[in-house]
Amino acid sequence: MYRILRETLRLGKVGEKPPLTERDPASTSPSCFRHSLSIRHVDAGSCNGCELELNALSGPHYGLEQAGFRFTASPRHADVLTVSGPVTRHMVAALQDCHNAMPEPRRIIAIGDCACCGGVFRGSYAVMDGVAAVLPVDLQIPGCPPDPDALLRGLLQASGERMGG
Repeated sequence: MYRILRETLRLGKVGEKPPLTERDPASTSPSCFRHSLSIRHVDAGSCNGCELELNALSGPHYGLEQAGFRFTASPRHADVLTVSGPVTRHMVAALQDCHNAMPEPRRIIAIGDCACCGGVFRGSYAVMDGVAAVLPVDLQIPGCPPDPDALLRGLLQASGERMGG
């Protein structure tokens, strides 16, 4: 028991730190989010591949909450609206209501090929193609589905941070 305690005290906290970030000197407007975001996610008709990758961010490997981000159930508490899937005609009103309920300033992120441009469903009678056809999109994260690293980089970009390196 004492050996384990000594080893724990010697090593300290073991784990990966969130990616290092630094302010973008070329940016003229300071970030209002200060590397902390509350995220409201809406599935507008996806296959759930993007949601699986978003859920992977909450695991210990990526440490979403250690980076200062968290998911919220209410759009009234959200800074960022992430949307996955092509926007189906029946989801347009719900998506607009969610967007209107969010306080200013707010960001809209389209996650995955379907949300960016409609993906394989583009041109179908049942969908409005990408999110940009319904809401003003601030950031697109392409991929089918995008990997968790790309999602984390996108969230960092939306918070006004950029990856160091």
